[in-house]
Amino acid sequence: MAVVELDTSNFEQTIQDNDFVMVDYWAPWCGPCRSFAPVYEKVSEDFDDIVFAKVNTEEHQDIAAHFQIRSIPTLMIFREQIIIFSQAGALPEGALRDLIGKAKELDMEDVKRQIAEQASSGDA
Repeated sequence: MAVVELDTSNFEQTIQDNDFVMVDYWAPWCGPCRSFAPVYEKVSEDFDDIVFAKVNTEEHQDIAAHFQIRSIPTLMIFREQIIIFSQAGALPEGALRDLIGKAKELDMEDVKRQIAEQASSGDA
């Protein structure tokens, strides 16, 4: 699957319409971002069930600010509209594949239950 460019017109819809979305926050002037891009593209070809997306933080500073992106590249994973991973730094191919495997194995019902428990205990 090709990597999708996200902007303010399609970001929210992409997250809502897909159960598993990886987002690479990057900028054209960022050396590590340029080094990570081919790895990200290559890995994306092996996972048809995941949307691999990119946000150019230079062009879409509003999105970067909303998600508090402070350094790039930053990789963020959404599962069922919930951010389950957010970390700055380029990953080697093996580490990226391992991360995807762990993210796929995550029990989202358990994650939702934990979020609900935290929300209810925060109200007390």
